[in-house]
Amino acid sequence: MELGELVGHRPFPAAGLLLGLTRRCPLRCSHCSTGSAMTVREEPDAGQLLRFVGSFTERNRPEVVMLTGGEPLLLPELAGELSTLARRAGSRTALLSGMFFARSPEIPPAVLRAIGRVDHFSASLDVHHEREVPRADVFRAVHRIRETGVAVSFHLTGTGADDPYLADITRAVDEEFDGRVPCLVNEVRPFGRAASWARPARTAPDAGAASPCAMAAWPVVAFDGRVLACCNQDTVDLRPVPAHLDLGHIAVDDWAAVRRRAQESPVLRMIRTVGPTHLSARSSVSRPGSYCEGCRALGADEEAAAGALAAGAAGALLDLAAAHRGAADGPEGVVRRHGCAAYAPLVVAGGPAAGSVTGAARRSPR
Repeated sequence: MELGELVGHRPFPAAGLLLGLTRRCPLRCSHCSTGSAMTVREEPDAGQLLRFVGSFTERNRPEVVMLTGGEPLLLPELAGELSTLARRAGSRTALLSGMFFARSPEIPPAVLRAIGRVDHFSASLDVHHEREVPRADVFRAVHRIRETGVAVSFHLTGTGADDPYLADITRAVDEEFDGRVPCLVNEVRPFGRAASWARPARTAPDAGAASPCAMAAWPVVAFDGRVLACCNQDTVDLRPVPAHLDLGHIAVDDWAAVRRRAQESPVLRMIRTVGPTHLSARSSVSRPGSYCEGCRALGADEEAAAGALAAGAAGALLDLAAAHRGAADGPEGVVRRHGCAAYAPLVVAGGPAAGSVTGAARRSPR
C-alpha cells in the first residue's frame, strides 16, 4: 500500500483507525506532540487492543489501520500481532516509527519481523529527530526495509513552506531514493513539547463559511484505551473527553460499535460536512478560540442543531458527499488542506522533484 492510497482514504468516515500502542519512546525530540519518553508508561492494555482489532470482520472493518505511539516498535510482537489480525479481516496496516533502531548497524530481528508484517512503513524525520538519529542511519535503514518489499515513505515535519530544513530534506530524500519514495510533509503544531514555541493552531475561519474537518473521520485509540473521534492532541490527551468526540472504550466496545457511533453521530456528520465553526454559528452561545478549540467546546445547542440537520438517511448522504468532495483532488488535495500545502505533490512517488516543488512554493502567492 503506497502512501498516496493511504492518504486518499482520509476524508471517509471510519475508513481508517489510528492505534496508539504506547507513549514510551527512546527519543526526546523537542517538538514531540505527545511528550513521549521512556519514563512514560501510558499505554492501552495489550489484550484489549488485540480483542478490539480481533472484532474486525470482512464485512465490517476499517480499510486502513495505522500503528503509532510513542514508538510502536518498542512493542514489536504486539505490533506484528495487531497487523496480522487486521490483515486477516482484509484491512491494510501502516506503521509510523521515529527510527530509534536505525542507530544500530543492523535492524534488530524482532523489529524487522514486525515491519515485515505491515503493508506500509513510514519513517519520521525532521530537524529534531536528526538530533537523535543521524539522517544517514535513517536512510540506510529505509533502504534495508525497501529490500523486504514493504512500501515505505517519510513523514517530514517543519515550520512551513519557507523552512530551509524542509527544502533540504525533501531534496535529499529525492536524491537518495531516485524520486521513488513519497513524503508526507506536515507543520509543527503547538502541542506537547512544542506548545511554547510552535506557531498557533489553526484560527477559526469566517463563521458564515463552511470549513469541513476530515480529521473527525478516523477513530483514534488513545493511550488509556478510550476511542476518540479526532486525532487533535488535546482531544487525545485531555480528560474528560467532550461527549460528541467520545466513541467509547476498547475494554467494552468492539469495532462495530465504534464505527456506528463515528458514522451516525449527527454532530460528527456536521463537523465533517460544514465544520465546527459553521455549526456553532447556529447557536446563540459564543465559542471563542481556535478552530479545534471551538470544536471541543461544542455544546448542547450545537448538538440540537446538528440533530435537526444531519440525522437519518439525509445526513448520511451529506456526510458521504462531503467525503467525496474532500477526496476529489486525490491525496495531494488532502495534504493541501491538512498538511504543508507547498509540499503536497510529494505525497505521491514520482511527482515533482523537491526542488521544483519548493521553487513553485516560493513563486506562489501566500
